[in-house]
Amino acid sequence: MKLKFKHQKFQEDAAMAVCDVFAGQPFASPTYIVDSGLSDDVQRVMFAEQDYTGFNNGKIIISNEVILRNLREVQKRNQIRPSQELEGKYNLTIEMETGVGKTYTYIKTIYELNKRYGWCKFIVVVPSVAIREGVFKSFEITKDHFVEEYNKKIRYFIYNSSDLTRIEHFASDSAINVMIINSQAFNARGEAARRITMKLDSFRSRRPIDVIAATNPILIIDEPQSVEGTATAEKLKDFNPLMTLRYSATHKKEYNLVYRLDAMEAYNKKLVKKISVKGITVSGTTGTEGYLYLEKINVFPNKAPTATLEFEMRGATAVRKVSRNVKEKHNLYEQSGGLDEYRGYTVSKIDALSNTVEFTNGVVISAGDVKGLANEDHLRRIQIRETINSHLARERKLFREGIKVLSLFFIDEVAKYKQYDYSGTVFNGEYAVIFEEEYKASFENLQLEFGEESYSKYLEGIAAEKTHAGYFSIDKSNRIKDSTINNRKEKTSDDSDAYDLIMKDKERLLSLDEPVRFIFSHSALREGWDNPNVFQICTLKQSSSDVRKRQEVGRGLRLCVNNNGDRMDSNSLGSNVHNVNILTVVANESYNSFVKQLQTEIADVVAYRPKEVTAELFMNRGITDSSGTKVLEVDRAVAYKIICSLIGNDYIDDHNLPTDKYHEDVNSGKFVVAEEFEPYKADIISIVSSVYDPKALAPEDARSNNVEPRVNKEKLQMSAFKELWNRINSKSAYVVYFEADELVENSIEAINNSLNVSQIYYKVEQGEMEEIEGREALEAGEAFANARAENIVSEPSVSTQVKYDLIGKIVTETGLTRSAVAAILKGINEEKFSLFVQNPEEFIIKTSNIINEQKATVIIEHITYNKLQEAYSMDIFTDASMKGKLGKNAIQTNKHLYDYLIYDSENEKNFAVGLDNQNEVAVYVKLPGGFYINTPVGKYNPDWAIAFNIGNVRHIYFVAETKGSLSTLQLREIERLKIDCAREHFRAISNGSVKYDVVDSYQTLLEKVLR
Repeated sequence: MKLKFKHQKFQEDAAMAVCDVFAGQPFASPTYIVDSGLSDDVQRVMFAEQDYTGFNNGKIIISNEVILRNLREVQKRNQIRPSQELEGKYNLTIEMETGVGKTYTYIKTIYELNKRYGWCKFIVVVPSVAIREGVFKSFEITKDHFVEEYNKKIRYFIYNSSDLTRIEHFASDSAINVMIINSQAFNARGEAARRITMKLDSFRSRRPIDVIAATNPILIIDEPQSVEGTATAEKLKDFNPLMTLRYSATHKKEYNLVYRLDAMEAYNKKLVKKISVKGITVSGTTGTEGYLYLEKINVFPNKAPTATLEFEMRGATAVRKVSRNVKEKHNLYEQSGGLDEYRGYTVSKIDALSNTVEFTNGVVISAGDVKGLANEDHLRRIQIRETINSHLARERKLFREGIKVLSLFFIDEVAKYKQYDYSGTVFNGEYAVIFEEEYKASFENLQLEFGEESYSKYLEGIAAEKTHAGYFSIDKSNRIKDSTINNRKEKTSDDSDAYDLIMKDKERLLSLDEPVRFIFSHSALREGWDNPNVFQICTLKQSSSDVRKRQEVGRGLRLCVNNNGDRMDSNSLGSNVHNVNILTVVANESYNSFVKQLQTEIADVVAYRPKEVTAELFMNRGITDSSGTKVLEVDRAVAYKIICSLIGNDYIDDHNLPTDKYHEDVNSGKFVVAEEFEPYKADIISIVSSVYDPKALAPEDARSNNVEPRVNKEKLQMSAFKELWNRINSKSAYVVYFEADELVENSIEAINNSLNVSQIYYKVEQGEMEEIEGREALEAGEAFANARAENIVSEPSVSTQVKYDLIGKIVTETGLTRSAVAAILKGINEEKFSLFVQNPEEFIIKTSNIINEQKATVIIEHITYNKLQEAYSMDIFTDASMKGKLGKNAIQTNKHLYDYLIYDSENEKNFAVGLDNQNEVAVYVKLPGGFYINTPVGKYNPDWAIAFNIGNVRHIYFVAETKGSLSTLQLREIERLKIDCAREHFRAISNGSVKYDVVDSYQTLLEKVLR
């Protein structure tokens, strides 16, 4: 299997952020004479005919003033506080969350720097062998992808002090060359690390570092917070770098930050998996209490809930632990065979809302709680069982999608997994024995449904003994062994052979033909694991405060791939990304404890984000209207008006954080502000959403989601539903026929009528220090009193030293041809075109926005949908589905295709309640994420499909989109385009028999369908 890669805008933006800092630098491919290092006559004769011409990176010739100006423009574009000065020559920082493709991004940046400026020598510095092997693997698997785009290959290699010929080739080759080196290779105390700075006979009396430094390489530091100690930072200067680019999710120091994609933004954009935590809480460790473990509450639509409870039972020869589904009035004393510790333990209440079981003696136990005497070994058994159960639950949903599910166990002792007898024969250790016992029990208890025959056959073909495997260090006798801890701080190993095995098997493990689904590995090797299809992570050891939770979950954050190597992102799944991509962490501590530490770590890395929604958050900003042409400068008075509007709509709580109502209304399109700010809603939402809200990033409690909707088979067979489905399940293809001249003319007119670009000016304020009230006042900048201020108009931004590819930039933003963009720019008024000189970046952004708006209008007017032979299968209703919590985001339904409805907002809940209570409704369904319509601006997933009873309705079959507002002006441009496309789609596939419309409530729907 071969992984496939897609062009993603955020990765392109990060690459462009670096490249644009050097706008104006000319393209060059300079050469120099490589020091041959020959010292004796024999060598001179032998090598006299060789060409020692080398290729190095051309010097930066644009001025520091131009670079600083470029840097500030890039930072403003990416909503980063502009730097006051250049921090060194030249240091740039790129922040990217774990799992979003950091290595891919800097490989793309290498290609772009070469393409624009001719720079061809790069060194990637990493903190460990694990990351080094991972980076090398990334260069390998992306090679063909980048060759398709750039039509050239990167020559990459890992630095090896015993093979210095690679350095010779690095210096003398004209292609793009990348050397990958871990910091220990030049900064450790051993002889191998010193060789890079030694004159070596084997290297013709030269120092390797001098040959490298002569190429003036660009340094790319991967995880600089782990690389750049004081000594290493000094050693890095020996490489004589042209510039240094730093990539990480957790920078300690940000040198001229140019791009930021943090944990909060990556999650909100669905670029990483959603995190779910299964916690285990241990309380009461005396033998006088009966042992109890509440695994989960089971909820049913037509009977009382039950609880899966583990307790002890007296057997013929010994007491053993058993797991049973119990009901209210279940007497544990009787069921345990009369064990005294269970006297008084009769189930009095099973509460699905609070996920608890209460006994007649007053004891209350929550899902995930372990009460009574439980030893360490049994807690590990619970963790292994819960991992297997989570794995099977996820696997049965994703199997039909062709997605392989992997689970990863980290352990600290190899002997716990495998051992050797006196003859060298390997046998199962404690954890392997427990795993096979629990896997067989879970398999036997698995109740598969009709339609899951293929999955059943798949499971039956894999023996418990064959479905787990270990990845560990290997000794000289080819036996697995505990990994040596080389990095005491990070508790990681430098065992390159173990990492090589992990990397070698990466693609093989993704195939459904490979029986291994559960992986055991040493915790010291965790940095080597970044397999995208890890859906469960379980650490089988005592919780340790020095192992960071972000480090623990980071191994499974990447979005998964299917059996064809296609990444399951929003392009593939639409809104269904976080229903498929869920990482479950089976913790060895309580949910609350795990989440608290994880949130503390996240808060540290997003510390720059504002913590409250206040007037100060909006002050001195410019907010732009939906057309991208009108900017409102927010002063103190305007900021307080916005805040009052947010408070009045119950969008801010007492702690000045966004409320649940804010998130619901934003997600449902129901967000409202004061009328004067209506055109600026999108920017207001963007600013409010920039606030760090711990609740927004809190992992879900895997045990709290006790409702999983199941299809009602009777409704699935109803003639009303079948007829509805047959009318809406056809797929379609769209075509857009329009003359380019029409778009050019419309764009010219719109630009001439509405383009405005703000004048750049500097505000010079003069103040006097009257008194110093304390250190805090100095640090806050409050010791000076403003005396007067003056606005000075900036000189034109387009310097003769900076070359803007104006046409190319607009082509990138709009997707039009260069000739079309050139025609638009030629046609606009001279007065409007002169605004480019005034503020080039804003001119490009606003002109592109206007063109895109006109493009959307043209598409709406000219798009045509054609019905295809291909249709959606009813399988989409049994594919990966959401889970919810009763009373929070799940309700029981009567006429819905499923027994429960998982809703995203109160508006959706109220709409479903209205459908359930209406006699005219025969059956309805909230359409799953797998049902979508292709549009020019991405996949579109309609909300509802409804079949009405024949009688006093105009439209028997109706597809609805619920929005909080019906005003066309209030719908975002992309949403409006998708809705218009949906109308054309349903008109084409149903010959008008299916009505599609947007409604804001059930009452509005009735007005549209009743006669």
